[in-house]
Amino acid sequence: MTADPAAAGPVAVAFCPAPPLLHPAVARGAAAETAKLLAACTEAVSAMLASAADVVVVVGTRTEAGLRYGPGDVGSLRGFGVDLDLPFAGRPRPGGRRLPLAHALGAWLLDEAGYAGTRLGVAPPDLLEVLAGLPGPVGVLAMGDGSARRTVKAPGYLDAAAAPFDAGVAAALAAGDAAALAALDPAEGRRLLADGVDTWRAVGAALRGRTVVARLRHDDAPFGVGYLVADWLAP
Repeated sequence: MTADPAAAGPVAVAFCPAPPLLHPAVARGAAAETAKLLAACTEAVSAMLASAADVVVVVGTRTEAGLRYGPGDVGSLRGFGVDLDLPFAGRPRPGGRRLPLAHALGAWLLDEAGYAGTRLGVAPPDLLEVLAGLPGPVGVLAMGDGSARRTVKAPGYLDAAAAPFDAGVAAALAAGDAAALAALDPAEGRRLLADGVDTWRAVGAALRGRTVVARLRHDDAPFGVGYLVADWLAP
């Protein structure tokens, strides 16, 4: 199988979930449960940035195809009881776009890692097009959760298919199997409330056919939602 020309240059990827509890200001009493998750995300982002990417593309759902997020756009944690803005890059500007949570948390992770380079926020359907225009080393921060139906107390209640579905994603992330990510069933992902499926599929399609060095750093569901963290390098 040949590599997709849209992602022919070096690509490093950090896969992180995007629950509001990822941010310590929201976690508060649940900080003990989220500490390992945040540490794993920090490690994955650091590994992605170690590739010396010219640009980091933050990809996540809950946004329209074709939109691009950049300097001046801003997200907020006010809907989660915290009076805190999370700018995508630089200071918020009047008229800036409102970030989805995935992009806001992704930008925050980049800030926490000390990344001051160029960053661009996109929806999953736009990832291939964006990578095609970025020939240099590129970083991708892929934000998305696993199934929210892992336990009876999960947001979507228990579904017996949820754990096996997430296990399949974890296996693909651990093996660097881009084809398996690209082949994930989007309808089943929506049924299982796995918000990361479209993002994972997009990354898989971008790197399908490439040799990938992979590391799975975290696989847990402390609140009935699958949280998967990994990093990939496709030289």
